[in-house]
Amino acid sequence: MTRAPENDAFGRAISAEWHLDPDAVYLNHGTVGVAPRAVLEAQYEIRREIEVQPSRFLLRELTPMLGSGSGGKLRAAAESVAAFVGARGEDLVFVDNATAGVNSILRSLDLGEGGAVLITETTYGGVRQAVRYACRRAGSEVAVASLPSPVSSAEEVLAAVEQALSPGVRLAVLDHIVSESGVVLPVRELTALCHSRGVKVLIDGAHAPGQVPLDIPAIGADFYVANLHKWAFAPRSCGILWADPRWQADLHPLVVSWRLDEGFTAEFDWTGTRDPSAWLSAPAGLAYLADLGFADLRAYNHDLLWHGVEMLSRSWGTLPVAPEEMSAFMTSLPLPAGFDATDAEAEALRDALLTKYQIEVPVFAATGRLWVRLSVQVYNKVEDFVRLAEAIEEERPG
Repeated sequence: MTRAPENDAFGRAISAEWHLDPDAVYLNHGTVGVAPRAVLEAQYEIRREIEVQPSRFLLRELTPMLGSGSGGKLRAAAESVAAFVGARGEDLVFVDNATAGVNSILRSLDLGEGGAVLITETTYGGVRQAVRYACRRAGSEVAVASLPSPVSSAEEVLAAVEQALSPGVRLAVLDHIVSESGVVLPVRELTALCHSRGVKVLIDGAHAPGQVPLDIPAIGADFYVANLHKWAFAPRSCGILWADPRWQADLHPLVVSWRLDEGFTAEFDWTGTRDPSAWLSAPAGLAYLADLGFADLRAYNHDLLWHGVEMLSRSWGTLPVAPEEMSAFMTSLPLPAGFDATDAEAEALRDALLTKYQIEVPVFAATGRLWVRLSVQVYNKVEDFVRLAEAIEEERPG
């Protein structure tokens, strides 16, 4: 069994640095993230600074709208984030979230009538709908790769995607970390496979920054979108869109505004009056992550997750969706037999866990079972899994 994580700086010792209810168990960091108090205070200071001279800040200092200046505070923040993900600042822009980034790319590309966009059965629901909509407008088809569940190796994933790469596929939208299951996919190998068939690749890295070390250009994809408010400690909502320089001239934000045709970063940096404080706070989130020690955080979270998974697996007689080496801080585990494998039962159990036991954890139905998706952050501790096990046993039918 994985040894319980040993780091006196994490767990109960650090939990007060978040506004989370101290009496609740929060095993759901992956859904919308939780920003630390220190980062929220940095965001407050940015908002206060904006209100001292709003026009000057937004039209001159954020991203120059008056005169012929360049750069600004937003580009400086983008440079900081780009360094964290191994990229150049000029290849990266902020978006509200990963789904907004996917939509911007899909709306900008010529998908071609009669072509197809490849997704997988595990593609995040919002992204799946965006692909459906874009294909419907373009007269294209949606092709779907059926990934194995459970999955035992990266080779199984590659084989499933290769089988679905029909000649008509022009773009593949693939996860870096699957939202529902937490499985880390072999994105470099998938990208190389798709490129060998002449297919562009868009990686949905919604859960990657802050969970896994990133060098986005090294992946080789054409486009990469991600969230910073999930695992990189930025306030909500804060996402990024990276694009290979070859395709940047073709990309436009969802909201086209004053800076049309002035270049990739110029167009995305100004889409109208908005609160930019979450984006400008992203460097504070990365600084907080650095202060904790990214390697230490990764080791604690991964070991804590798998200590809990192995404990629950023994209790429930079930196995996780993927082996340990294909996960970071998230994975999914089937519940013990006895629960009805329906969406209604999943919703009822999820709500009962929150209202009766103060445990927040996603529950879903798949492959004839109910599952929980477990995602942990440094404020979690072993006792959180014990409380979950006790609650499931009380709610278990019969």
